[in-house]
Parts: sequence; C-alpha cells; structure tokens
Amino acid sequence: MHQRAVRNLARLETTQARITRIFDAAAGGKNHFLADKDTVRQFDQAAPALTTAARAVLEFLSRMIRHLSAGEGVDQFLIVGSGIPTGPAAGHGLHEMARHAGAPDPRVLYVENNPMVVTMAQATIEPFTDLVRVVEGDVREIDEMLRHHVVRTFIDWDRPVAVLLLSSYSLNDDEYAHYVIKRLRHTAAGGSFLGLLHTTFDGIPPELLPAIRDLLAMSLPHLAIRSREEVAALLEGLDLVAPGLVWVPEWRPADDHLACREEPASSGNYGAVARIP
Repeated sequence: MHQRAVRNLARLETTQARITRIFDAAAGGKNHFLADKDTVRQFDQAAPALTTAARAVLEFLSRMIRHLSAGEGVDQFLIVGSGIPTGPAAGHGLHEMARHAGAPDPRVLYVENNPMVVTMAQATIEPFTDLVRVVEGDVREIDEMLRHHVVRTFIDWDRPVAVLLLSSYSLNDDEYAHYVIKRLRHTAAGGSFLGLLHTTFDGIPPELLPAIRDLLAMSLPHLAIRSREEVAALLEGLDLVAPGLVWVPEWRPADDHLACREEPASSGNYGAVARIP
C-alpha cells in the first residue's frame, strides 16, 4: 500500500483545479487545494450558486444510495468518480450511508482517478473495513477499469450491483459516453441499477452564460456539459426509477434536504437512476 500511495502522490497536481476537489471545497470538505478553493470563489463571483449546488449534489447522492439500499435491496455498489467527498458530516460518507440504510454489510468499491483522493481514502478507509475498497481508475478508460483485478473480484458481477456513474463530466465525447453506458449495462447482472449525475447549462440565465463559459474554459476546459435531451439519450432503453431524469433536488426530495429546493435548476445537475434489464 505504501508504494502505491507514493506513486499516486508523485503524480499529484495541486496547482490545477479538479472537478471532484472543487465540489469537495464547495461542500466544506478537506480533500482539496488552494486552486480548487480559488475556483469556487471565482464561480461564486460569476454566479453565486456553486456552494449550494455542491450541497444539493451531495444530498442527491445520499438519497440515491438510501433508496437503492433500503428500497431496492442493493448490497453492493460501484461508485465511479465521486471524489469520495468529505463534505458530509463524520459518519456520513457514501459507504457509511449504504451500510446504515439497508443491508448491514454492503460492499462498496470506489473507482477514482484523483491521486490525492485515492491515497487518502486508502489510508483512512481501507485499513478499518473489509467491505470498502478504493482503486485507481478512469471512466475514460472503461475497458481497462473493468479489467482491474479488484473491480473484477471485489464485486460479485453475477448478482445485482448499483453502478453510480458520477464522473460523467469527464465524458465529453458523445460516442464514447454512449459506449461507457453500454459497457456498464452489459457488465452488470440483470436487476442491477445505473445511477447517473450530469452537469448542464440548462438552468443558467442567458446573461450569465458567457462568464460561466469563459471561466470553465480557463479552469475546467474539458468539462462535459449536456442538455436534458442529451443526457436522456445516454439512458435510452433503460427503465428509469421514478421520478425519472430530473434536477437533483427533485429526485425523491427529503424534508431535511433543502439545498436548491426553491430553485432546482440552480443545482446545475440532472440526476437519474435506471434499472438494468
């Protein structure tokens, strides 16, 4: 584990913001650097909503996991690209939510391409449980990711699994994005679920779009932005769990989840959960 951590840290880029670290900074977490916090500040100056949007996304993730665990009986999760956010209160990580919501011993596998996140999670989560693993991988290399030894063996692919694709922001090629969804659908057993989180410009007022586009071009130049119709196309052929593809605050809202509740479009993200036949 020590050699793996050293290798990951050697590739760590601290001066360039990264989307998962930006959301962690916006949500009040610890897995980020000054460049990420500066980007949050710049976004909030252009359109003061990123901090609230980050909370809305985290609230959506918690509701999605609770529904899949308690409502659908899922006891194994493959979480791709979450950044393993530290914004939630202690004891409320995504893997902890899965354990508290349903089956007592769910297996949770995080796949993450951020060296800092991988190293920190391997050091702070893995040593204390046999039910959580964190591996380095990138959805932009989906075939290699699915061939990873831990991905192949830690998850029982003959049983239903919830695959949460939270890094769709990195899939800026439409053809490849469709391929990723296809590979995940064909790899998971029937009765599995696919959860999707996707960033959009649909809710941004037209007068703010130029400033947002310019800021993204400087800070996150390859971020994938899609309209609702384009996100829906990625999920074509799947049976969407009610309420379907909606703004993240509108997906099975909870009374104690208030971020962006009054203006769901200000969350800047669509969310959906689909059954895999």
